[in-house]
Amino acid sequence: MFNNVGTFDRLIRFGLAGVLLYLGFSVYGGSALGIGLAIIAIIPALTALIGTCPLYSLLGINTKSQHLQKP
Repeated sequence: MFNNVGTFDRLIRFGLAGVLLYLGFSVYGGSALGIGLAIIAIIPALTALIGTCPLYSLLGINTKSQHLQKP
C-alpha cells in the first residue's frame, strides 16, 4: 500500500482519536458506549500512524502532497 494521508489529515485523525478516547474513558467510562468509543478510536489512530486510509484508496482520495511522494 502507499501513503495517501497527508500531515494535516494525520493531525486531524490523531485529534479525533484523542477526543474519542477522552469521551470513552472519562465521560462515558465503564458503559458500553464508552467501550465502543474507545474501540472506534483505534481506527483514526492507526490510519494516522500508518499513513494509509483504505477508504481513501477505494475512493481515489490522496491528501498527501504530491511533490513529497516517492515515485
